[in-house]
Amino acid sequence: MFNRVFRSRYSVLFSFIIVFVLTSFLIRASLLIVSLPKTDFSLIGVVRIFLLGLDYDIGVALLLTAVYNLYLLFLPDKWLDSMGNKAITYAGLFLALLISFFSFFAELTFWQEFESRFNFIAVDYLIYTYEVVNNINESYPLPLLIGSVLVLVMLVIWLFGKKKIFQVSFESSMSFKARLLISSVLLAVTVSYPLLLSNAYAESSANRYENELSKAGIYSFFSAFKNNELNYNDFYSLLPTDQAYKLIRKELQEQRSTFLSNGSSIKRTIKNNGKFYKPNVIMITVESLSADFMEHFGNSQHLMPVLDSLADQNLMFSNMYATGTRTVRGMEALSLAIPPTPGSSIVRRQDNQNLTTVGHIFERAGYSRTFYYGGDGYFDNMNEYFGSNGFDITDRGRNLKINDTYLTKRTVIPDNEVHFENAWGISDGDLFEAVVSGADKDYQSGKPFYDFVMTTSNHRPFTFPEGKIDLKPGNREAAVRYTDYAIGSFLKEIQKRPWYKNTVVIIVADHCAGSAGKSEIEISKYHIPCMILNLPKKGKKVIDKMCSQIDLYPILFSLLGWSYESNLYGQNVLDPTFQPRAVLGTYQKLAYLKNDSLVILGPQQKIETFLYLKSDDIQKPDKLSSNVIDQAKANYQTAYDLFKSGGLHQ
Repeated sequence: MFNRVFRSRYSVLFSFIIVFVLTSFLIRASLLIVSLPKTDFSLIGVVRIFLLGLDYDIGVALLLTAVYNLYLLFLPDKWLDSMGNKAITYAGLFLALLISFFSFFAELTFWQEFESRFNFIAVDYLIYTYEVVNNINESYPLPLLIGSVLVLVMLVIWLFGKKKIFQVSFESSMSFKARLLISSVLLAVTVSYPLLLSNAYAESSANRYENELSKAGIYSFFSAFKNNELNYNDFYSLLPTDQAYKLIRKELQEQRSTFLSNGSSIKRTIKNNGKFYKPNVIMITVESLSADFMEHFGNSQHLMPVLDSLADQNLMFSNMYATGTRTVRGMEALSLAIPPTPGSSIVRRQDNQNLTTVGHIFERAGYSRTFYYGGDGYFDNMNEYFGSNGFDITDRGRNLKINDTYLTKRTVIPDNEVHFENAWGISDGDLFEAVVSGADKDYQSGKPFYDFVMTTSNHRPFTFPEGKIDLKPGNREAAVRYTDYAIGSFLKEIQKRPWYKNTVVIIVADHCAGSAGKSEIEISKYHIPCMILNLPKKGKKVIDKMCSQIDLYPILFSLLGWSYESNLYGQNVLDPTFQPRAVLGTYQKLAYLKNDSLVILGPQQKIETFLYLKSDDIQKPDKLSSNVIDQAKANYQTAYDLFKSGGLHQ
């Protein structure tokens, strides 16, 4: 029966499915092999990877051939051997193979960067073709990759011809009743996949690598596209609203804070009795800077001599954690001081203008505010977010977005001020020159200034001006070393400026260099360096309490003696009532770490609890008290509610 069906007009369709499944098997086996040194796989786990993977692969192959299946159903026998049918068959097969092989190559490169199947990052990247295509071109031999894909496509088509698969398809007549039976079965199975087999079904193992290897790239891509923003109230475990706000208000209550209203709000006034300072503030947000790049955290490669030296003389946070794994998530944390909410960062969402940001606090204190970015701020909606929240923009500006709605000033860094540029933007050194120039102008205006600076050099393809350091461009270690060098040069330059004595410089990471690990949320891959330089009260100080990116500015405002109105989730770590905690997330999983108690919230109201053994970086499943679970829920539930209800607006 199968042979009769296979050797029919459906021969090309079934042959394509076989090629797709076999190639997927080879890709999965290759990724498994490269993952062996990073985690342990049980025999049952490996069997699960390939059986579940086969299920996903068949689903993808059926979805890719669904239109051709319907075409074969309604194609009359008399047109089988026509030129029109042959043209459609060859062209359709060529396109399907091209999409398939290109996605396989893309999966390999994506895994190299993120150790994951396609996810929401891949979806986001589709929007920004300039940066992504040029990044791929600068990181990989793109002509060779495209040529290889085309060779593989033509090889498969040649093999089909050699095996007379086309001939069988063009010469085999079949009654409509028989075609209806075959096509109906195929179509029913095809439709059942997106309805019955969720991508989340692969995430049942505690081993993240096992989960990711079980998935299929294209299936994961469309799943991420569908779930790029999740409604927290529909997918996550909830508390009664009044209980959630009662818990979060209790957590945010400090000795000298007073809430401005009752109920569903966290707006409060914070009083500080210390000496008042009003310095300029420049925050350098460093791309992909893991704590373990520094000698202070065990690195022996001497990658960051400048930052390591600065850490010995200034205020350093030794136990700070990023909220996410992407730049826009770090921007969200550092500008809004809010826990990560499911799906995209608020930076990329609608209705994110005129929020109660850190910048708004500076605005009320009389500061000018500028966002500096070495690339095109159109990327990830950065310009629209910062501009519509009161920041002037200085960026490379390759694209001028026609429907920009922000009213602040935009300055494009001109070609004659750029000495090096790659896919993601100008070198950090060129960016810092623009910052110095802008700060000089702000100083002349007589207003204090707050600058949010976002670097790009520590990003693949890891290229930068040659001759600046003793390492060749093209790898992560060299890019880290160059960024450290550029920061050192920037600090030397601004020390010559009259405004330096009254300028605080913050150096902090947006996120770590990688987030992949054995666990879904690998806590150690969120550990970031942070330091504050040139404070009024100078000298070395280490804050070793566990804290979050969202706590940075409440601490700074405390050190500067500011009294202000806060709508931030961040807390003053120096307050005696502060209880160490961190909020961390992926685009679906949301973690709350309090001391060694770890709660992870997920879709379908899933709650996982662990004891986190930091010394071994192990998450041990354990039953936790309802108090810490409810506190986790309160953080994320109220954060989502405030944004959606407008409670984060000015």
